[in-house]
Amino acid sequence: MNKTILITGGAGFIGSHLTDELLDKGYKVKILDNLNEQVHGKGCNRPDYLNKEAELIVGDVRDPLKVKQALKGVDAVYHYAAMVGVGQSMYQVRDYTDVNNLGTAVLLEALIDNPVEKLIVASSMSIYGEGLYKDEGGNIKVGEERKLEQLKKGDWDIYAENNTKLAPCPTPEWKTPSLSSVYALSKYDQERMCLLIGRAYNIPTVALRFFNVYGTRQALSNPYTGVLAIFASRLLNGNSPMIFEDGHQKRDFVSVADIAQASRLALEKREANYEVFNVGSGNAYTIVEIAQKLSRILNKEELTPEITGKYRVGDIRHCFADISHARKVLGYQPSRTLDEGLVELADWLDGQTAEDRVTLASNELAARGLTV
Repeated sequence: MNKTILITGGAGFIGSHLTDELLDKGYKVKILDNLNEQVHGKGCNRPDYLNKEAELIVGDVRDPLKVKQALKGVDAVYHYAAMVGVGQSMYQVRDYTDVNNLGTAVLLEALIDNPVEKLIVASSMSIYGEGLYKDEGGNIKVGEERKLEQLKKGDWDIYAENNTKLAPCPTPEWKTPSLSSVYALSKYDQERMCLLIGRAYNIPTVALRFFNVYGTRQALSNPYTGVLAIFASRLLNGNSPMIFEDGHQKRDFVSVADIAQASRLALEKREANYEVFNVGSGNAYTIVEIAQKLSRILNKEELTPEITGKYRVGDIRHCFADISHARKVLGYQPSRTLDEGLVELADWLDGQTAEDRVTLASNELAARGLTV
């Protein structure tokens, strides 16, 4: 095999697990990563968890010279470099647009001059906005964005035209995007730009829409990372998990091991070319359920979730994955149940330290009028 694969953002949470997956299967791996302080802490040092066999180029995806250097001798590219976080994207608009949109443009211009066998881009479930719903008659409905007046009353649900409550159901890839944050907009741009340029220049391209990813190596001190890492940070510091709305919003939580599996399959399956895939577990859990499960596994059940009853601008009510397309085309099969994944996470958390910045982040959003 001996193909050389470049992963942008490969020193991070998902990228490092993908690195392990590819190396285990006989690929060579190069990584381009700027070792961002918010993710990696101060010092710009190579993370201890990063596989020693991977070549790390410290550089920014917005730097054409670094990108050109990283692409030398590369057979395929995973574009996983991005700024992540719905809330932060609503006030660091330039930063998110710069890294996610411009960074993708720089990479794509380099690929026009140096084509590769395949390009895989990390997209996000956030592009859907609200997921799909069913009415009382079983008809599929697209959830409309909730009005501010409704949210101020603490009424969190999604309703049909006749004011009956809609029931959430799995969201497939054909659902029209509804972009409710700058982050979601930037991820959609990344996805569309890659597919567009891929088709124009005959570079087979695949977009993977990741749902709520959790697992080892997630940045615990970053208050804009995944919800499970944020809850873990709170619990490790003796604080209750903080939950917006009423905690009954539903999401799909998928192990990073399964994200790595799906990512590799997207590289290896020709049938995946120019397709878009949801990558999740295929299950839905409420946020309060998740908080309670993690508290129990960490033996911190006394730290019951703090339900804020507040709405965060950019948040949606329910969205969880229909993964039938990935199962059929990629042969993707989730390998971890949530309970198994949480036990793995808890084992890793034992001995980890985290700075709990959640209150600071919440205050920042509130000061900017981004919570209701």
